Amino acid sequence: MRAVGFTEFGGPEVMRVLELPQPQPGPGQVRIKVAAAAVNPGDLKIRSGAAHQRFPDALPLSDVYVVGLDAVGVVDAVGEGVRPNLAVGTEVIALLPPRKTEGAQAEYVVAPAESVVRAPAGADLIAASTLLMNALTAWMALDTLHLAPGTTVAITGAAGAVGGYAVQLARADGLSVIADAADRDRDLVAGLGADHIVARGTGFADHVRQLRPHGADGVIDAAGLDDAVAPAVRDGATIVSLDAHSGTTERGVRWSSVMVMDRFTDTATLTRLRDQAESGVLSLRVATMFPAEHAAAAHRYLAAGGVRGRPVLTF
Repeated sequence: MRAVGFTEFGGPEVMRVLELPQPQPGPGQVRIKVAAAAVNPGDLKIRSGAAHQRFPDALPLSDVYVVGLDAVGVVDAVGEGVRPNLAVGTEVIALLPPRKTEGAQAEYVVAPAESVVRAPAGADLIAASTLLMNALTAWMALDTLHLAPGTTVAITGAAGAVGGYAVQLARADGLSVIADAADRDRDLVAGLGADHIVARGTGFADHVRQLRPHGADGVIDAAGLDDAVAPAVRDGATIVSLDAHSGTTERGVRWSSVMVMDRFTDTATLTRLRDQAESGVLSLRVATMFPAEHAAAAHRYLAAGGVRGRPVLTF
């Protein structure tokens, strides 16, 4: 079968189509004939070797790597003990750990049934590949903040895939949302449901304080502003950094991060996110599509920045 990956760390040029044996499902596993797989920033870090250096146990060395975390397709084989709603022929979305040859970007993938849920009804199947990884990251960030309805969350990188889902999920939870946006993205971020939109950049905290003089009740830093967002939160509040930055703890400010692979088998949350996409609470956002053979171009496209949604590889 064809799989997208590499045999040595490096730049986008190391990405290629590999021929690998077709995997077979074991007990509690589902095999999916993949239609599409999203390309996420984590794929770029895995390809460069940075992810292995940071998480050597979770991402061990291998002779061959298949990248990708999000897959969408049709169940074509199941192992023993798989729940009935994942029968052969079911359109599904899945999360896969990008370890060795276990990543999502292949013609066929095998995943634990707990990491697989039915695709959103009525949605474009290709577009559904952009949902789980980014929405789960946003959900975990909000879960970490644990804010009550009516309180305020400030979100950087709101026009991006994770930031945009954070805005939509926060609004669904009854939070007041202050979000950043470049001029060209203001309509996009407003459409996602932000209550207040401020200018993107290092002045974010000042803009938040103009709206909330005591500071927001929590911050999700999806743009990687790091220490520059610290003044945006009230005393004793939490900042969730999506690049795992740990900054100043003055005023009792706490920093946190999320390890999204820790929740890959949280079927209940994956189902909830699917349902929210199905009902229109969450928007599926494909930036552009590439055939699997053009994976290197997809990596270059994402690395250039300014991407709204996610690029997708099709099989």
